[in-house]
Amino acid sequence: MKQIKKIIISGGGTGGHIFPAIAIANELKKLIPDLDILFVGAENRMEMEKMPAAGYNIIGLPISGFKRKITFENIRVLFRLFKSLRKAKRIINEFKPDAVVGVGGYASGPVLRVAANNNIPTLIQEQNSYAGVTNRLLAKKVDKICVAYQNMDKFFPKHKIVFSGNPVRQNIVNNNISREEAIKTFGLDPNKKTILSIGGSLGAGTINQSIIKNMKTIADSEYQLIWQTGKNYFIDAKKHFDTLAPKNIRIMDFIAQMDIAYKAADIVISRAGAISISELCLVQKPVIFVPSPNVSEDHQTKNAMALVEKDAAILLKDSLAETELIKQTFFLLNDSEKIKNISKNISKFAINNSAQIIAKEIINLNLK
Repeated sequence: MKQIKKIIISGGGTGGHIFPAIAIANELKKLIPDLDILFVGAENRMEMEKMPAAGYNIIGLPISGFKRKITFENIRVLFRLFKSLRKAKRIINEFKPDAVVGVGGYASGPVLRVAANNNIPTLIQEQNSYAGVTNRLLAKKVDKICVAYQNMDKFFPKHKIVFSGNPVRQNIVNNNISREEAIKTFGLDPNKKTILSIGGSLGAGTINQSIIKNMKTIADSEYQLIWQTGKNYFIDAKKHFDTLAPKNIRIMDFIAQMDIAYKAADIVISRAGAISISELCLVQKPVIFVPSPNVSEDHQTKNAMALVEKDAAILLKDSLAETELIKQTFFLLNDSEKIKNISKNISKFAINNSAQIIAKEIINLNLK
């Protein structure tokens, strides 16, 4: 039996790519403790900070995404792509991985392409219900494709697909704190129903604006709010918050202990990123999704609809959020039967061992 010793995991750009990558790496280390794992990301993106913080080495590529409009900047993007391909080839030649894994994001394209061209076993993980361009282009070259949604054979060769779900941060499901203790952690009242608003690792402008415009309504209500603004929006949101200083709202740019925040929440307001959805399924929280309109192929709406069609979530268009989001939130909080049904239905989408499934697929690639 061939022993696997080295693996490259490539991708990043957002928490939606980074958290699964770390979860997969951690699971691989459980199965093969002396495994040497190298991450390859994009320079100046958040993975360059998050991977070392998780205890892994990372190398950055000078790659960036193409602009949707015709612009001279795309010439620079092409130049960076060629440089990244050369650097990816050098990394693979020097590190000599036994397998290469792509989790999505700019960096995964060059690394997976070089690996496949050198007959190195390859696997990609597609988090969304609508496959990204990079993964669609790589599909013919890679050996296995792990997916989180059914019917993905419309994007990928059916014989390569493995239904794995999306890996999430393990502390999301491995926490025994009570709801009362969780709410007290945020300095709020355990006797009040609690809303959790999250907008992804970078934040969501529309969700934040919806809260800002309705802050007085929230402040005067019988409910309370845990509000993660995202780092990009915190300064502006804090100015509005300080003007009113409501005692029933806790504002922060980033929630490190998301497991505690989920436990405190009665309902959640969220974008419809793939990893957020996977986490919400595991914690069985009723959710109002406000899909971002600024993503490729409107994939967040497609992600959310997979749940909405099964009465496992509520969807509100981004364009309606400022006027309708808080109204819909209060309406749901007053409908205990609806909350119960959504919680029950969303739990049916949960997959607890996604990282383990993917890790074993990676190891099996190399054993063939």
